[in-house]
Amino acid sequence: MKVESALLAEVERTAAETGAPILRAAERGRFRKILRQAAPRRILEIGTAIGYSALFMLIESDPAATLVTLEKEPGLAARAAAFFRKSPFAARIDLRQGEAEDILPTLSPGFDFVFLDGAKGQYPAYWEKIQPLLSDKAVVAADNVLFQGLVEGDPWVAHRYRTLVYRLREYLALVRAAAGYRTEVFPEGDGLAVSWRHWER
Repeated sequence: MKVESALLAEVERTAAETGAPILRAAERGRFRKILRQAAPRRILEIGTAIGYSALFMLIESDPAATLVTLEKEPGLAARAAAFFRKSPFAARIDLRQGEAEDILPTLSPGFDFVFLDGAKGQYPAYWEKIQPLLSDKAVVAADNVLFQGLVEGDPWVAHRYRTLVYRLREYLALVRAAAGYRTEVFPEGDGLAVSWRHWER
């Protein structure tokens, strides 16, 4: 675990220096508990950034877990790939650079954990596109769903955030009403929505 911890610390330093987004410190404890409860074997991530959450998920998951992660920005994907090569998980990570909407239809089904951390305005579309890829008891976690408190705050939203906030509101309405799912929204960080498929309380 020392190698993994040192690598996460290096990614954190890179994020601080470059401004690259990573999983917020405030939500890591909650995310860790969810991963340990879900115990995923096949993980899908939309939004790799520089690879922090991918590494975090594999550290906290089954030792045989594999992960497919999608990143549209070539520069971020290259940074993530460099960190993955330094990790003990390199052989278990499939990093694909490109638009999620183009890559998702090419993936084989059977994912039991999905982490949405890409374009927030695309969350409703991602939700629909991942449904055929999920295992029967999949867990879908979506980050930043409260977006600075605007999503469940005042109905009026400044113009520059309006589309994004409305799409996140749409996403939360969608997952809360989805048949066969129960969804919890945790306020830590910028809001994490966790949708459990066919899980009893």
